[in-house]
Amino acid sequence: MRAAARGAAPSRDLRWVSSLVDREALRRHTIAVLVDNEAGVLARVIGLFSGRGYNIESLTVAEVDPVEHLSRITIVTSGTAMIIEQIKAQLARLVPVHQVNDLTLEGPFVSREFALIKVAGKGEARVESLRIADIFRARVVDSTTSSFTFEMTGSTEKLDAFINLLRPLGLVEIARAGAVAMARGHKGS
Repeated sequence: MRAAARGAAPSRDLRWVSSLVDREALRRHTIAVLVDNEAGVLARVIGLFSGRGYNIESLTVAEVDPVEHLSRITIVTSGTAMIIEQIKAQLARLVPVHQVNDLTLEGPFVSREFALIKVAGKGEARVESLRIADIFRARVVDSTTSSFTFEMTGSTEKLDAFINLLRPLGLVEIARAGAVAMARGHKGS
């Protein structure tokens, strides 16, 4: 009986630790990282996430300063406050990283995502997809006799709502570019 009791204790301990993690809310964070625009930098950043089991929900990268050869990486990830702090500290320690900003914590910020959405349909479904696109201010960028491709920019939630309304009308394909974001107002990030 003692052996069984000793075996049960770790199970209770794991449940206790698990319930602590459940109580601390996972929160989505948007992190902007200014890096040298050179080969291998993105691989190092992604390696930091994958090596520690962190998930990247969205990632965009592009050169923002051709004179200084700097790129901006915008990462959307979720985690507890402790995990987000670990991510930021580990990003800041990477050699090609110049600046790490957690836009979620630093104040109001603007975030937008771009998507191309293809819908196939005929008759009323085709007309309805155009009505929905008009309401969401999506633009038709390609049209055939049996399909439309819409271009849309907006918040992640707006894109999700648009896509969900198009699903029953013949959604064929989605290409999303991921979130880009910056602080509001006069300060840079």
